[in-house]
Amino acid sequence: MDAGRHAGGSLMSRVSEWERDRRWRLVLGAEAEDADGQRAAAAGLSVDDRRLDGALGALYDQRPAGSGRSRGGGLGASKPAVARWLGDIRRYFPASVVQVLQRDAIERLDLRQLLFEPELLAGVQPDVHLAALLVELNRLLPDETRATARQVVRTVVDQLTERLAERTRQATLGALARSQRSRRPRPADIDWLHTVQANLAHYQPQYRTVIPERLVGYGRRQRSLARDVVVAIDQSGSMADSVVYAGVFGSVLAALPALRTAVIGFDTEVTDLTALAADPVDVLFGVQLGGGTDIARALGYCQQLVTRPTETVVVLVSDLFEGGDVRLLEARAAALVRAGVTVVALVTLSDDGAPAYDHGQVQRFAALGIPSLACTPDAFPDLFAAALERRELIGWADARPGVVAVH
Repeated sequence: MDAGRHAGGSLMSRVSEWERDRRWRLVLGAEAEDADGQRAAAAGLSVDDRRLDGALGALYDQRPAGSGRSRGGGLGASKPAVARWLGDIRRYFPASVVQVLQRDAIERLDLRQLLFEPELLAGVQPDVHLAALLVELNRLLPDETRATARQVVRTVVDQLTERLAERTRQATLGALARSQRSRRPRPADIDWLHTVQANLAHYQPQYRTVIPERLVGYGRRQRSLARDVVVAIDQSGSMADSVVYAGVFGSVLAALPALRTAVIGFDTEVTDLTALAADPVDVLFGVQLGGGTDIARALGYCQQLVTRPTETVVVLVSDLFEGGDVRLLEARAAALVRAGVTVVALVTLSDDGAPAYDHGQVQRFAALGIPSLACTPDAFPDLFAAALERRELIGWADARPGVVAVH
């Protein structure tokens, strides 16, 4: 702790008083005034500093509502003002900060209008939140903006696919291989942990080792379909970011020849998106965010898709707030479990932390043997692999970063 303070003190000692004043001025904004009413360090701000200060002030220099004072900033309604602001924040901040500023601008200043102007939309920094918002507004976008919106979503989807697809393939194919045991494995396929466990009765004290009489190994992947997978995506507005990630993962899984993957979206109706699964952008623009939620109807559709119950995994991406018949929901969920289907509920599939979800429904699912988890996208490949191997996911999640068992 002392070392940290010393290091911090050394760093601050290398910063001049003027530089400290400048930094505080940029942090506090135009309201940082001294006793004489002069803006602190304003005279020392460079041209770039003033443009940076103006970009932040336009977004964050706002008076409390009802204070009788006008807002200190704002981007205005004109296209040039918004375009100039977008250019400024991209000039002065890294992409991760730009994404935060854009999100704040859309929420604080109601700048959704910028998403309806193709020349402005082309200047934004693509990210998952923006993609989710474009998917949400899809039905409202004018024709001249739709192509630009799809390109923005395409950029985000391509980034996510590059980041997540290979890990998902490796985890999935590895899980399928591990789930098919062989008693005559090739040397490279021997599962030593399970081999030792299966031969503990043959421990030889004089040699201090186990002499295996039976080898346990991983089976080679068969050409036939190893598993059926159904990804059911809740389209309610609160699930916007999860919809983007689920759409990407659904398309990645659909591309694996060892799986037969169905992708459905649902609110109070069910839309089968499987035919679009080859392109995650088509999947995302095939959903309609918002509206009610009928999970029971979605599970009823999932039941129709199940032909090999013990070889089927249903991934339900939903916050579990049921707007339909709760008893019918539980009856259909119980029927899937009794048939031998592996059902996993993801109350969120995003990086945004603890979600809002129906705690009562989570507990009712738990009583049926259905785990409910919150999962980050980077952790999903391992979680899906564990589901394919039919592991006990609640205990497994306790030791996995990025996965939380919710209660």
